[in-house]
Amino acid sequence: MSSKSFTPLIDPYARRVRDLRISITDRCNFRCTYCMPEKGLQWLDRAEILSFEEITRLARIFVERFDFDGIRLTGGEPTVRADLPVLMEKLSSLHVPSTGLPVDLAMTTNGSSLRLIARDLKNTGLNRLNISLDSLDPKTFATMTRRDHLDKVLDGIDAAIEAGFSPIKINIVMIRGVNDGEIVDFATFGRQMGVQPRFIEFMPLDADGAWNIDKVVPADEIVERINQVYPLSPVVHGPEPAQRFAYQDGAGEIGVIPSVTKPFCANCDRVRITAEGKFMTCLFAIREFDLRKTLRSGGSDDEIMDEIQAAIGTKWAGHSIGNVNFVRPPRSMSQIGG
Repeated sequence: MSSKSFTPLIDPYARRVRDLRISITDRCNFRCTYCMPEKGLQWLDRAEILSFEEITRLARIFVERFDFDGIRLTGGEPTVRADLPVLMEKLSSLHVPSTGLPVDLAMTTNGSSLRLIARDLKNTGLNRLNISLDSLDPKTFATMTRRDHLDKVLDGIDAAIEAGFSPIKINIVMIRGVNDGEIVDFATFGRQMGVQPRFIEFMPLDADGAWNIDKVVPADEIVERINQVYPLSPVVHGPEPAQRFAYQDGAGEIGVIPSVTKPFCANCDRVRITAEGKFMTCLFAIREFDLRKTLRSGGSDDEIMDEIQAAIGTKWAGHSIGNVNFVRPPRSMSQIGG
């Protein structure tokens, strides 16, 4: 046990916050329908994006001052950021005060570039990978991503396995009438490949504003459809967003993320930093806090720490999707970071 002092970050609802999501770019080489408009977005100027040094400094404050034990890199698509292994090496040097262990580094990616960098990422400290794959059918994949890159993503999954990542989680955004016919297919794929499907309910963060509740495939339905073919048993659920189920024959497990039908806000331990350094206490937060401004105006670590604590004081009980008081955030998923 480390003797370093730290201040646990507690929100107004007595939730301990200790998981940081950092978007390292707003750019992406896909145009997924639930995430980004077909023609893309107005990209941030390079000078607006946090540098590796700024990202590392903020990460260090969260880890060393608040005892955060998990960091996940997101985008856009994080692998389009040049020299990504350099950032991974910087972050992997951070140690959690309460345990003395290295921070748990994870990344969410569309997988299309993993063949080129998977081994380098593993060697420089990345622990876990979530790879987005919304269809196993080439036509449906192209419809959902607006890119004909299914072969590249499947090859990226192979590269991640070869590099030694385990477990590898496959993120699948389920949309009624689009890819919900592939639920059992994804379960079979996961069993054959030794990867863990994570079925995610479609959330109102698409850039085109086309979301409606009828397009949501409930997590309970997903579990039941798989259970009819491959019997499942629930796994004890912690603060992580996924409800997990293990195959009764021992051939791995699946997860479902019921963000809409069964929000897990009561156990939320996550916060986010956007690519340009805005701090968000919830994926659906309306209010943002400008940490980049403090960084670039010469603010001290103590001042940044105070700003983070003040922001956490505004963290709400939950996002209220489906309720009349729900307010859609002004950003789409790609601008926030998943």
